[in-house]
Parts: sequence; structure tokens; C-alpha cells
Amino acid sequence: MAETIAVDVVRVFTDAQGGHGNELGIIPSSVVSQGREQTIAALLGFSETVFVDGIGQGPAENRVAHIRIFTPVTELPFAGHPSVGTAWWLARRGTPATVLREKAGDVTVNNLPDATWITAHAAWAPEYDWIPAAAAAEVNALDASSFTGARHYAYAWVDQAAGHLRSRMFSPAMGIAEDEATGAAAIRVTARLARDLRITQGTGSELLTALIEDDRVRLGGRTVFDRTMMVTL
Repeated sequence: MAETIAVDVVRVFTDAQGGHGNELGIIPSSVVSQGREQTIAALLGFSETVFVDGIGQGPAENRVAHIRIFTPVTELPFAGHPSVGTAWWLARRGTPATVLREKAGDVTVNNLPDATWITAHAAWAPEYDWIPAAAAAEVNALDASSFTGARHYAYAWVDQAAGHLRSRMFSPAMGIAEDEATGAAAIRVTARLARDLRITQGTGSELLTALIEDDRVRLGGRTVFDRTMMVTL
């Protein structure tokens, strides 16, 4: 018998007007979704889908949420835009968490009025094939269909003094021809360049980073609610 689940869709790393951003599907884990996470993620087709397995009880300042993250083809131990988006979604529901417990480890959360921030270790993010370019126009001109393999991250300075980068990310092997906004890559490139960054990725998404000690990077941005989908399995 067919079963239906609700999927909240948010857009993560929007611009100041709430435009652009990377879509994220968020699903509270249930008997319907358990064991079918990869099938559901493939059906939805978002670059990532999050399953919220549970939210710890107790004081809000010590609340832990357990999450799992899936691309259309595999489960990830950590990812940036799902972490930021889920942290914002939990706060919007009135169940804020200070920690997201992911397979890679505990991701700390700080919800501020203008942005949601997470802190994670750069080593948790995957490796990328870096493609530094001389100008943003070169990044804009890249053809997504020309890339094969795992993860390719192209970037160029828009304003080096201000720490402003233009970037695009391609990961066809992960089922993502081009990612609109890639938090894990933003964390990695922040560690690579050893400085705080403002990154404009995709069609106009905005990511913010801050380099801190012990291989850790803060990643932040704006999230907006987009819609609720009903999916039949």
C-alpha cells in the first residue's frame, strides 16, 4: 500500500533579499522513512536531503538533534548546507538545537537574527579538485556538462582585499551536476586560503565563513522556508 510523507523544503544560503539559495529537503524520521532514506533522497533529487532522527530533551541551551544526510546516490558523514538549513528549521519549529549530531561528529550551532552559523572541522569536509581561476568571468564561463568524477570546485577572487570569492561546484558522480551552494567546500576553501570569506556561488547564493583555531571553521548564511511537499512512496 502506498504511503505518503511530508517534506519541508528550505533554501539555504540565500542572498539578503531571500533569493537564490540551495534547496534542502528535511524529513522527520518515522517508521515510514526508516530504511528507505536513500530511496527517498533519490526520488526527491535535491543535492541533499536530511532525516531528523530525534531531538534531545532538556534545556534548550543543551539540546542535541540527531540527523542523517543523503545525496541522491549516497549518505554523507557531514555537509554544510544541510547542517545550516536543519539548524534554522529546528529553531523555526520552536525546537532549537545547540548541537547537530552527525556521522562525522558534533556540529555546534549558533542561531543569530541575521544568519544561522555552524562550526565544524575542515577535515570532515571531503576533498575537492580545486580549480583556481584568474577572474570571476572564467568561473562563470565553465560548462557543467564537461565535468566528470567526484567533486570539482572552481573559484576566483571578486575582491581579494575584502575576502570575496566567486565559486561553482560540480559533482556528477554524487548525482549533482552543479551544486547551487556548497557549505563543505566553503569550509575547505576557507582552510585552504587561511582567511575568512564571503562566497558567491551558483546563481547568486551567499555563504559566509570564519576561520578559527584547531582546524575548525564557522559557516553561516540565511535560510528561508520554501514549501512543503507530499511524497508518495
